Amino acid sequence: MGVHTVSLTIRMEGHTHVDNITKSVADALAGSDLKAGIVTVFVKHTTASVMIIEDEPGIRADTKTFWDRLAPSDQRWQHNLMNPGEDNGHSHLRGQLQGPSVTIPFAGGALLLGTWQQIVVVDFDTRARTRELAVQVLGE
Repeated sequence: MGVHTVSLTIRMEGHTHVDNITKSVADALAGSDLKAGIVTVFVKHTTASVMIIEDEPGIRADTKTFWDRLAPSDQRWQHNLMNPGEDNGHSHLRGQLQGPSVTIPFAGGALLLGTWQQIVVVDFDTRARTRELAVQVLGE
């Protein structure tokens, strides 16, 4: 059994920006020399999430529309009211709902993603930020 951990740093634009990290995760797996197990991808922020989607322009647009309807930015969220200068209460709520991580099985040294599945980071915050992620490979 072995563990291999890689840190990723990504510059994101905020406002439900989506960045495809599938290749970076596959590269982390390749660098592990492990053949079978699981990979966990974890974003170290409360206003961003990691998810698996069919990464194409329509889904990216629909993802933004979905989150804008579910947790709108124009609401008077208590986070914003209790913290002068804050405007990202909705960003935290979106991150809570979507979650900070995904786990993907792998075998034969390859991620076991479906044909259309891609790993993405979604940045819900209200401004550009640098996001840090941990990719941890556990296997044999």
